[in-house]
Amino acid sequence: MITLQAPASKSVSHRMVMGAALAQGDSVVSRVLESKDLERTMAILRAAGAGIVRVGEGEYAVSGVGGQPHGGAVDPVSCDVHESGTTCRLLTAVLAAGMGRFRIHGAPRMHERPIGELTAALESVGVSFAFEGKPGFPPFVMRTHGLDGGELTIGMDESSQYLSGVLLAAPLARTELTVNIGGTKVVSWPYVGLTLQALEQFGVPFTVERRDGEVWSAVDWHTLEEAAPGRVRFRMRPAMYRAGRYAVEGDWSGASYFLAAGAIGTRPVRIEGLRADSLQGDRVMLDILRDMGADIDVEADAVTVHPSELHGVKADMSRCPDLVPTVAVLAAHASGSTRLWNAAHLRIKECDRIAVPAQELAKVGVRCDEHDDGLTIHGDPSLPSRLHSLDGIGFSAHGDHRIAMSLALLELRGARLTLDNPACVSKSFPNFWECWGKVRV
Repeated sequence: MITLQAPASKSVSHRMVMGAALAQGDSVVSRVLESKDLERTMAILRAAGAGIVRVGEGEYAVSGVGGQPHGGAVDPVSCDVHESGTTCRLLTAVLAAGMGRFRIHGAPRMHERPIGELTAALESVGVSFAFEGKPGFPPFVMRTHGLDGGELTIGMDESSQYLSGVLLAAPLARTELTVNIGGTKVVSWPYVGLTLQALEQFGVPFTVERRDGEVWSAVDWHTLEEAAPGRVRFRMRPAMYRAGRYAVEGDWSGASYFLAAGAIGTRPVRIEGLRADSLQGDRVMLDILRDMGADIDVEADAVTVHPSELHGVKADMSRCPDLVPTVAVLAAHASGSTRLWNAAHLRIKECDRIAVPAQELAKVGVRCDEHDDGLTIHGDPSLPSRLHSLDGIGFSAHGDHRIAMSLALLELRGARLTLDNPACVSKSFPNFWECWGKVRV
């Protein structure tokens, strides 16, 4: 059996560091994921006035800004998000609750990723934006005097991070702010749960209400497994984030590659440090593996997956879109076809995460049908035996960390992967290849 420690959650790391940076006083955040995305988040928070000092591996002492990030009075503070969509979306909202000017910019691909839904919502509560290129896309300069209270509506058709950013910023508004869900659909809802969990940990009060007919009633947000536009809203009262000691839980997204490896490899893989009761959406990897026929043992803080014969499934990926590349490679090893659907927004990620898995799997003879909202993968149980004769084929990560890590699953039976940019995993899992060396035969 192979035993590994789960990496720290990237999503939770962002939220814990941001909460500590907004607090009044000094905090310590431990088990922070040390990746390029978190480097970007911490650099921008420092530029906005927070003190963030590394005091140990994954441990940071944070001096908060007391609820008001500081921008430039004349020249904007430079906020280089590079390729981190999480940094871009969450911090655009969080910095909007501050004072001054901020210039949000990043890598060329980031300037192709939309943010207009979020900026329009923030404009409705007193923030102004000057787009340097295409309206609704970075780069832009944001000018703010803090957030007005009142009411705003934010759509989640493209990303749940729009809502999460607003919820993180809303307690810093001058008066109570009611946040409505607009748009036509809700994607990646579990990430909103992680945001609400972070707000609770930092002592921020809020009320979640659900509409039944014309009547709004308060509900326990822990019971909300999904939300429909126009039927859920959040009442956010002015409050200060509470300084303290915080720890980041293990990452189901990062662990997903190794859980998949346990199912299609030759030895069981045990991942420690995973909370079985986690709110992370990618915890659904367990359900997908079970549905495909995998043999799994679950403990309170560990999961073991055993080599198994897999079959195709149909899976709604709206709650766990980051898993699509991983499940696509997993499905390539299964018997029958697998249909992954309800993830159209994957086309505006670091790369087109619908087209690219299909392109790369075609190189090893696996046929995938592209759909507007996902993929159909026609599995081939003989794939592992064929991979031995395919050494030397060049694969491309398309600059995307999740594509690179998912393609690693093609190496499990002795084949060796030739990848154009293996270092791109540093975005979310810097020591991935070191861990992977313990798994591949």
